[in-house]
Amino acid sequence: MGNRLKGKIAIITGAASGIGAAHARLFADEGAKVVATDIDTPRGEALVRRICDEGGDAIFLQHDVTSESSWQSVVDATVQIYGGITTLVNNAGINQMNGVEEETLEGWHRLIAIDQTGPWLGMKAAMPHLRASGNGAIVNMSSTLGMMGTVTCIAFHAAKGAVRVMSKAAAIEYADQGVRVNSIYPGMTDTPALDGMLPEEREMIRTSIPMKRIGRPEEIAHCSLFLCSDDASYVTGAEIVVDGGLRPG
Repeated sequence: MGNRLKGKIAIITGAASGIGAAHARLFADEGAKVVATDIDTPRGEALVRRICDEGGDAIFLQHDVTSESSWQSVVDATVQIYGGITTLVNNAGINQMNGVEEETLEGWHRLIAIDQTGPWLGMKAAMPHLRASGNGAIVNMSSTLGMMGTVTCIAFHAAKGAVRVMSKAAAIEYADQGVRVNSIYPGMTDTPALDGMLPEEREMIRTSIPMKRIGRPEEIAHCSLFLCSDDASYVTGAEIVVDGGLRPG
């Protein structure tokens, strides 16, 4: 176990699987007290048991990131149990493969609520405690699709593009208040979201990536580890693309 996050208290959303679970495991391994949240209680609780069995300090909280009251409950519980909040990773998200005409208003609102409004609610709820820590750090998970357009995923593009600019705005607003805000842009990553993909589809994606492989959740988590550690004390408003070179520049 390391100590790059020793003394940190981190809320990580969407932590039951994939990129979020990788964050929870790595952050705990590096000394953070981890509050793993998700709507998937069984998988979230199993993750936390594993972390604690391996010597980490973590709790699981059931959490609807679209609900302001749910966010407040998570923040209040974290402060009550651990005494504060130093770190927030807004990772929870969904995707929908719908273009402009195929997307429904219901689907649009659902995705925007989770992927865009959720991170804002999280920053709003946690910010007083992040400020009070004197050394707060937020990582908002966007996507390479928040930087470019494709022929599908109109709502996902909109939400992740908004997260990109929202992170920039928050970074400027809190730069002199002891809170750093950065964002990460994963490319294709091997998470449960790919489970339904046909082998030939995965192969087509793999060969399109300059590094000729799909990313691992741990590789995203290690970027967040840097951004949330004191090693990144002069880094705010940054955008880190983690996509194997698919999107140059």
